[in-house]
Amino acid sequence: MNLSVSNSPFDAEQAKQLNQIFQTLTTEQQIWLSGYLTAQQTTQESASEVPQEVAAYVLNSEADTEKNNRHITVVYGSETGNAQSLAEIFADRLVEQNHTVKLTAMDEFKPKELKKVEDLFVITATHGEGDPPDNALTFHEFIHSRKAPKLENVRYSVLALGDESYEYFCQTGKDFDARLQELGAEQLAERQDCDLDFDELAEKWMNTNIEIINQSSGNEPTVTSTETVQSAKEKRYTKANPYQAEVLENINLNGRGSNKEVRHVELLLDNYGESFEPGDCVVVLPQNDPEIVSSLIETLDWDKETKVNINDDGDTLTLEKALTEHFEVTKLTKPLLQKAAELFGNTELLAHVEDAEWIQQYIDGRDVIDLLNTFPAENLSPDNLYKFLRKLPPREYSIASSYKATPDEVHITVGAVRYEAHERARNGVCSVQLAERVQPGDTIPIYLKKNPNFKFPFDETTPVIMIGPGTGVAPFRSYLQEREELGLSGNTWLFFGEQYFTTDFLYQTEWQAWLKDETLSKLDVAFSRDTDEKVYVQHRIAEKSEEFYQWLIDGAALYVCGDEKNMAKDVHETIRYVLEQEGGMSETDAEAYLTQMKKDKRYQRDVY
Repeated sequence: MNLSVSNSPFDAEQAKQLNQIFQTLTTEQQIWLSGYLTAQQTTQESASEVPQEVAAYVLNSEADTEKNNRHITVVYGSETGNAQSLAEIFADRLVEQNHTVKLTAMDEFKPKELKKVEDLFVITATHGEGDPPDNALTFHEFIHSRKAPKLENVRYSVLALGDESYEYFCQTGKDFDARLQELGAEQLAERQDCDLDFDELAEKWMNTNIEIINQSSGNEPTVTSTETVQSAKEKRYTKANPYQAEVLENINLNGRGSNKEVRHVELLLDNYGESFEPGDCVVVLPQNDPEIVSSLIETLDWDKETKVNINDDGDTLTLEKALTEHFEVTKLTKPLLQKAAELFGNTELLAHVEDAEWIQQYIDGRDVIDLLNTFPAENLSPDNLYKFLRKLPPREYSIASSYKATPDEVHITVGAVRYEAHERARNGVCSVQLAERVQPGDTIPIYLKKNPNFKFPFDETTPVIMIGPGTGVAPFRSYLQEREELGLSGNTWLFFGEQYFTTDFLYQTEWQAWLKDETLSKLDVAFSRDTDEKVYVQHRIAEKSEEFYQWLIDGAALYVCGDEKNMAKDVHETIRYVLEQEGGMSETDAEAYLTQMKKDKRYQRDVY
């Protein structure tokens, strides 16, 4: 949990300093510090009664034990920090209700402790094509193995985070839920699957479980905070209350004739009141393209000023405003098609949604306009439009600047997404908004978001390898800017890739300057279209396999940012190949080595 003025007795500067310190502490150091502080606050007698190791994760160890409260364990698997944030909120609320809570990341949870668990709450994201987040891999593997113990005396509930646009929506949460039932655990509240807009559903899941626990323990509910999930962590600026950031610069980084358009966007953070670190991100609340909105209104044949419902609570917006700011209209998902089939009254669509393969083929590259043109919605009305459209998700972009270098600004690197599909031009919602419709002097709604699973070392002894083709290079620009401000040099190696050297070498002059002053030690680049045979960053890694291996053996921290489906997968396989070739490892041993690196936070990925 990040400390702030609003959730702690510390002033702003103290909270900032403590947050910075906490992020650098090892588990052992956290345990020691927690035990030390406990000892300082209590008598020698009471301090001796509490095992020091308990202080690592246990919150509210002073809870009234006479009520026979069951001890609660909250574990989280988090890729970008959302699951971790929700787990912290949930743990805090349980403590407010006078419960004893053990909060831990899945990779910090010892498998042998599972048989001692009483009430278990699993909060997890799903990564990629149904995979667990990196910090959940070991726990996920253990609980699905034959070594997992029977859990007849355990009660549990699962909160799953995902993205409906993926075929294996919330798969990791579903896996945990099914396996815990197989092991004999009793489900408290039903699993809750959450799309990108998870606040309300997470809120209901927390409240339901707290009510069940209180009833079963005989606890009288205590007076608690009325904060929602939206406001609990970041009380100033959130999705519900974004910061209106002025655009200072909006520059095309690509040269004339490039196949790509990558924008360097600088935003003013005057009086924002919070700092950020390399690895953190900016969350932008986008708007749909006015031309798409107009076409959709024409397709619906409704008046743009018609009031439409946007939720079950009866809140309304004009059709034009709802389609511009509230609803996602450029992407189809399996749940959307299933809901549409029920609402439209179209028999053909009803028949098609029974075929999962057809759904996956149909939704690829199509939007709501396509859907309405293909399957006319006879029964659709302004009152039920919201029942099949999901909320417009915010877009997250890795920060490309250092707070220490430019404390009143934040920079992002955005690749404009444009393509043809089904005889229509398609554009990325936020990327093309930033590329075409946002100029210096305009304001856009944003907020900052921490990414606790993509953090860099700040010393001159730890070697750092950074792999970031295309816009994936953004967090590494932030990191090197920060190192420059701190006067750190040496032991940094960047792999960058794009299409053409002359038009697509993003931030070229900055890398060269950092090479010159030794902020950056080594730079290897791959420009895939400059040679007859396409060369990518993984090929450069293979070419430098001996040196790459030596850096790993010397304790290098490895960071990968960018496309998950192709680049990140290929890079991972190449690194495993390096370990096999240079280290004489088997494929199994090489994979185990990389898994251990992930557990040790030496192998971190920010992929999408």
